[in-house]
Amino acid sequence: MAKTLAVSPLAPARFPEMPVIDGVTFATIAAGVRYQGRTDVMLAKLAPGSAVAGAFTRSATRAAPVLDCQAKIGGACDEGAAIVVNSGNANAFTGRGGTEAVEAITAAAAEVCGVPQARVFTSSTGVIGEPLPHERVTAVLSELHGSLSATGIGDAAQAIMTTDTFPKGASATVEVDGKTVSIAGIAKGSGMIAPDMATMLVYIFTDAQIEQDRLQERLSVHTETTFNCITVDSDTSTSDALIIAATGASGVDVTDNEDFDAALHGLMRDLAHQVVRDGEGASKFVEITITGASNDEDAKVHAFAIANSPLIKTAIAGQDPNWGRVVMAIGKSGAAADRDRLSIRFGDVEVARDGWRSPDYSEEAAAAHMKDENIVIGVDLGLGEGACTVWTCDLTHGYIDINADYRS
Repeated sequence: MAKTLAVSPLAPARFPEMPVIDGVTFATIAAGVRYQGRTDVMLAKLAPGSAVAGAFTRSATRAAPVLDCQAKIGGACDEGAAIVVNSGNANAFTGRGGTEAVEAITAAAAEVCGVPQARVFTSSTGVIGEPLPHERVTAVLSELHGSLSATGIGDAAQAIMTTDTFPKGASATVEVDGKTVSIAGIAKGSGMIAPDMATMLVYIFTDAQIEQDRLQERLSVHTETTFNCITVDSDTSTSDALIIAATGASGVDVTDNEDFDAALHGLMRDLAHQVVRDGEGASKFVEITITGASNDEDAKVHAFAIANSPLIKTAIAGQDPNWGRVVMAIGKSGAAADRDRLSIRFGDVEVARDGWRSPDYSEEAAAAHMKDENIVIGVDLGLGEGACTVWTCDLTHGYIDINADYRS
């Protein structure tokens, strides 16, 4: 039986109402891959003509399912497709057996769903280094196919969870030329979150019509300012995968539509924020904005130096406005900085200006902000126009409790 974790205090009030995306159906089942008494396998079936794009971890030890998906993205879109996801076992660092497991699952899914094996995409999430009992997945594929439903996306969000305390979903609708285009997405992720492409497992579906190469380009652009701007613990997974499918069922071409592009970006940012809000043991949602850097790349380096600092994250957990630790993080990041041009804010409270403590600084006001659930740290380097915003959470004893006995 999977351990039941207390729902994050930062969780949304409920799973959102999700639109039906024509051209995609979902099914889930309890296959006993690792967990007992809960669903742990998800199948999504896509209509012929669906364009599929993706982004994947750049970890040097990435898992067999990731490598398989990477090889398939960009292929022909004429025929149908399928996505199979299991939780509980990452099928990572499993050698030849991992590749054979992917081959077995994709072959079986292709036969059951009536799609080419080259159009079956798989993901696995959970414990690293243990052989995937893939026969438990292949054994339930026929039953999954028989229970496919257009309204099953919420159940799919539940089935892909590991240490998550709540299922993550987001949706958007856009009016294009008088017709409605819908987007719906789900994600899982709570720990081992420091993306280097996208992050965790994320699946986004839309009935929009768009060519695969254009869909890939927009996904890659938006990933950089959403999933590539979050961190929980500075650790990049072996299994991170982000897959988006456009079924084209609406008949609406969104190739150069700015409203669709903005809606997709907003949905991706929403899901990225939900992952941070479910950070293992998290009690604070933290936004870090860097301005005045030499360039955007330097701004991101500084932002992650702050976001990944255990000293800063524990100070936030303790509601301590210890701005000296922010000065430390900027100094150690390796990106360009000038001590005497540095300014810092906690919320609306100016902490430091031009390399000195602000003459108007109020410890009481800064401490009051640190009691909030949502913490904002702003840093201006005073060097140029570079800027970046990243999101993280605090570091509490709950993170240790979850990870100290994760495999037991």
